[in-house]
Amino acid sequence: MRPKKPLKSQMGWSSPDRIVVRGHDLPGELLGKIDLGSMAFLEITGRRPTPQEAEVFNALLVTLVEHGMTPQAIATRLINLAAPEALQGAVAAGLLGVGSVFAGGSEQIAKLLQESLKDQPEDANLKAMATRIVEDYAARKAVIPGIGHPLHKPIDPRTPVLFAIAERNGFRGRYVALLEAISAEAERRLARSLPINATGAIGAVLCELQFPWRICRGVAVISRAVGLVGHIAEEMRNPLAREIWERTEGEVFETKD
Repeated sequence: MRPKKPLKSQMGWSSPDRIVVRGHDLPGELLGKIDLGSMAFLEITGRRPTPQEAEVFNALLVTLVEHGMTPQAIATRLINLAAPEALQGAVAAGLLGVGSVFAGGSEQIAKLLQESLKDQPEDANLKAMATRIVEDYAARKAVIPGIGHPLHKPIDPRTPVLFAIAERNGFRGRYVALLEAISAEAERRLARSLPINATGAIGAVLCELQFPWRICRGVAVISRAVGLVGHIAEEMRNPLAREIWERTEGEVFETKD
């Protein structure tokens, strides 16, 4: 029989007169004294962020809250139409779509950046590294994560703002520099506009904040959950889901003959 692992967690606990979250008294130390982004940082990392980390992390969260009528938002609205008694189910349906195409791509670029720079010296040649990365993706005919956008060209307007916030708080380092080198080399080699997109910028800055790449998509999940609740709130004021459903059904049947 295998030895039992002690069931211990540092996340939180309660007693009749106390509620403790990550070592902090919730009513006395956190309520009214910490913003939601900083609370998310505390939950994920186990410590409260510095003011500089808080400003950067909150900016990253705000970036992905809303992006219009994406497949995630449409899914949430349609499930809310089908089951209005279960708001959480509608939000969950939308969150299932936080992936490599919409909102979740920060995980891919963070993985690429962290694996590329692992065990590399501080003076590593980032331009040469970027050339090798682009050559590898080109040889495999694979899409390089973190760069390119179908709409925002020649620049994603969110990216320079995020990088400026990161820089003034001391978090614009070699992860950002490597992504910039990858973008420049890809544009040179492929002869088209491939700007660093918002999820690429978020992935690079999360690397600067020392977030492991496997948690980066979770940051997008936190952000998009807020936006999806917002879509349900708008759906209550201005219903669109039934129109989307009925028009889709009608146009599908119109093309059958």
